Amino acid sequence: MERTELFELARKAAEKSYSPYSKFRVGAALLCDDGTVVSAANVENRSYGLTICAERSALVSAIAQGKKGFSALAISCPDADYPVSPCGACRQFISEFVGADFPIRFGGGDGRVVDTTMGELLPHDALHELSSR
Repeated sequence: MERTELFELARKAAEKSYSPYSKFRVGAALLCDDGTVVSAANVENRSYGLTICAERSALVSAIAQGKKGFSALAISCPDADYPVSPCGACRQFISEFVGADFPIRFGGGDGRVVDTTMGELLPHDALHELSSR
């Protein structure tokens, strides 16, 4: 699957967002190693700390479906006028399940996208360094 197609699935997932407080929709599309795609949207709560990001929702859903390997992730924030990268919590969460070379594409509503990797978003990942001892 091409990154453009995966990003379009993330954009469509954002349409299902529950974001009545921030009005900031986010969608994610996770390409699994078996070729399936798991999409998810952010789900807010009036207690902001209980809000669930689209990226984490997609990973949790995929793992609950028995998926263990992942090939790429796309994130769409259609209400932003610039490409919005995953938050710090999502970066940490994603890094638990993928390597540094894992491709990630993110973009906003203005049409611009950024292609990067997990290692570029979370350099000096101490948790992976510790697990290799």
